Amino acid sequence: MERFEGCRAVVTGGGTGMGRELARQLAAEGCHVALCDVSPDAMAETQVRCEQEAPAGTRVTTHVADVADADQMVAFAGAVAASHETDRVELLFNNAGIGGGGSVVADDRAEWEKTFAVCWGGVYNGTRAFLPLLLAAEAGHVVNTSSVNGLWASLGPDTPHTAYSAAKFAVRGFTEALVTDFRVNAPHLQAHVVLPGHIGTSIVHNTFSAHGGSAKELNDRQLARIRATLAARGIDADALSDEDIRQGAAMQADLFRDLAPTSAAEAATVILDGVRAGRWRILVGHDAEVLDDLVRQAPTEAYEPAFFERLRAAGVFGGLTG
Repeated sequence: MERFEGCRAVVTGGGTGMGRELARQLAAEGCHVALCDVSPDAMAETQVRCEQEAPAGTRVTTHVADVADADQMVAFAGAVAASHETDRVELLFNNAGIGGGGSVVADDRAEWEKTFAVCWGGVYNGTRAFLPLLLAAEAGHVVNTSSVNGLWASLGPDTPHTAYSAAKFAVRGFTEALVTDFRVNAPHLQAHVVLPGHIGTSIVHNTFSAHGGSAKELNDRQLARIRATLAARGIDADALSDEDIRQGAAMQADLFRDLAPTSAAEAATVILDGVRAGRWRILVGHDAEVLDDLVRQAPTEAYEPAFFERLRAAGVFGGLTG
């Protein structure tokens, strides 16, 4: 599929970040787009941007749905078929994701499971819900967003990252398995796993929202966890007020979005180019390429101190281990 004009695409997590940019670039090519997100306001902004650039006659619709809820995703698929007056979809981008639930030992079980349910369950639910519409198309693509944490289950030696990493490894494994599954049972479909590095998105802000607040409204449990993390890094957290920590968290979320080496728009372009080229494995960003190479060179050392030193020397992820 070298051109998306006239096709129908579904994008989850379409309110911000890579989801918004995928929708915008697809619509600009004349692809009809259906978005889902849990934020109607964010989707409304995405829709306006899409319609400003899309050729006349291009349809862009928004649908509120939680990807972690299988019933809501089935309803979303039905709404797409009705609103787009179609029985087929050519492109499915299972893009929605949040962070949180870093430690299976120390963190809240509900937060851990919500993160896993969105990041892995959203991909599975989306694929199941839209499979009938994909099967009805002459050709189709399922594009699942994993992460570099689907290559390497860490954020550094002092930061557990189990829920997100486990989910992203599941996405990667599922999508790789789909390559054979589609070849045998649906040869007109292709599966693509997307492995982005640090991309300039609002995922940190969205993570706070998904778990019931914002960076500026951290609850006592969240404050205690941040204090413990700071203490583990040798920072005197007792010298910081709760408001200091809240302001610092908000600033870090902004910096993650604004100072990323790859913008959301650049990432969307890489992803769409990869789909056009038929690549089943799409690395996004120089940092993703470096990490992939380093893990392949020494997989049994990937969680040892020496590996972190190699990451630091390579200068990726903003000095992750610093």
